[in-house]
Parts: sequence; structure tokens; C-alpha cells
Amino acid sequence: MKRVLSVFLLFALLSAGVSAGEWKLVWSDEFDYEGLPDPKKWDYEEGFVRNNEMQYYTRARLQNARVENGVLVIEGLKEPFRNLRYKSGSKAWQEQPEFASYTAASLITLNKSSFQYGRIEVKAKLPQGKGVWPAIWMLGTNMSDVGWPRCGEIDIMEFVGKDPNRIHGTVHYAIDGRHGADGGKLKTDKSFSGFHVYAIEWFEDRIDFFFDQTQYHTFIVDKAGADNPFCKPQYLLVNLALGGSWGGDIDDEILPQKFLIDYVRVYELDKGKPKRIRN
Repeated sequence: MKRVLSVFLLFALLSAGVSAGEWKLVWSDEFDYEGLPDPKKWDYEEGFVRNNEMQYYTRARLQNARVENGVLVIEGLKEPFRNLRYKSGSKAWQEQPEFASYTAASLITLNKSSFQYGRIEVKAKLPQGKGVWPAIWMLGTNMSDVGWPRCGEIDIMEFVGKDPNRIHGTVHYAIDGRHGADGGKLKTDKSFSGFHVYAIEWFEDRIDFFFDQTQYHTFIVDKAGADNPFCKPQYLLVNLALGGSWGGDIDDEILPQKFLIDYVRVYELDKGKPKRIRN
């Protein structure tokens, strides 16, 4: 691989409270190739998916997801694109428009690889401007069986362009039949337009959230109750949303925008848990 664990990353691991020597790399994509994302590692969401977002997620389309110059590029575009789920007269918002006005991509590891515990880190450069909503996150592999939020969700990083100096790390779950959420946010004078490392360290008892070397939030797993989704495997998602319930109004003048990912790495502790779950 063209990259090695840098002194910077070693320092980050040490500052996180776990010796760098205790972590073992078990899954990664270094994006040291060209073309579409590796189909052995990534699948796609497709269409209008959630949160009344404006983008149509495309499948295996180079204009929206490609690897070039050592990075994964997820690009949000303003363009007409036929909605394959269009149904005349439908009341479902995903099926109403015959054409989308925006496109982007959402890459997922569902049915490829899933993980339970460990350090998950992504080095990325975030898009900028009103309406962008990039995210690095995880969902329970049992979502199709139990639904959301019972499946659990770990938002490693969310950013909305209308709030350009803040990132968010959040978990979602169900408790006593209700939606539970616990989150932290980091406000900084630094620009998120540069490359930074966004990470979690997920243990049996807690999930710690990091921005570069800074730990800015901890979630205590027991808060999610007895039927705890954070004791079960989850899969990874990396996507660029536009607009929607949190992204808000889109400034068309800032498009196109690119979400750049230098690498995605998953570690486990050398001894005992965490373990990689192989599908």
C-alpha cells in the first residue's frame, strides 16, 4: 500500500488512551487504484432514500463516485436525472418526481463487511456551502428486520454546510419504544475544508468520538437499554446528501461539490474483542 501509519496517526492513537501497538488493522480501503470504488468492498444506496433529501443516489456512476489521484471522490451535482422509482400519482415522496434535480452517491458495506467494536477512522476533506450534508456513519445489519432506530445508528461524523464551523457525532437507538439519541458536537475555528481524521473507538462499554487528536464526546453503551444495538454488528456508510430535513436550502451556486476520502480504516484490539464480522 502506498501509505504507512504516520507519526501523526500514532500520536492520535496514543492520545486516545489506547496504545497504538494494541490496534490491528483488519479492513481498509486506501483508494490506491482508479475508477469505480472496489465492488468487493462497496455497494450503493440508490434513488431518493431518506430525510426528504434532494439528491438522487446513483449506482456505479463515475460522475458521482470514483477513485482518482489516490482519493475517493463523491460528487454532488445539479443536473436532471430520471427517477427510476417514479410512479404517477404516488403519495410517497421518493416516487413523486419523474426527474431529480441533483445527484450524488452513498457507498455502503452492507452484505460485504460489517463490524462490531474497534476503531473506525476516515481521513476526509468535506464539501462546503449551504445545502451540503456529508456523513460517515454506521447502521445495524438487522435494520431490514427490526427497522430504525431499533437497529442502532452511529454517526461518526456529520456536517451541514449552513453551520460551517461545527461537526457532530451522534448515536440513535430505541428505548422503551421511543427514539433515543445521544450526541456531541465540536465547534472549531479550523476549516473543515482541509483533510482531517474523523473516528470512533467502539468498546463494549462506550463509544468515543474523535476529530484528529481531540476526543470530543463519549456515549455510554448501557444508556441504550437491554435490547442494545451497540452490542451487535453494524455496516459502514459514506455519503453526500444535499438539502433535506437538516441540510436545508441548497445554494446552487456552490455546486458541484466534492467529498474527498483519503482512506477508510478499521482496527480491532489485538487480544479478545473487538472482532470483525464476516458476511
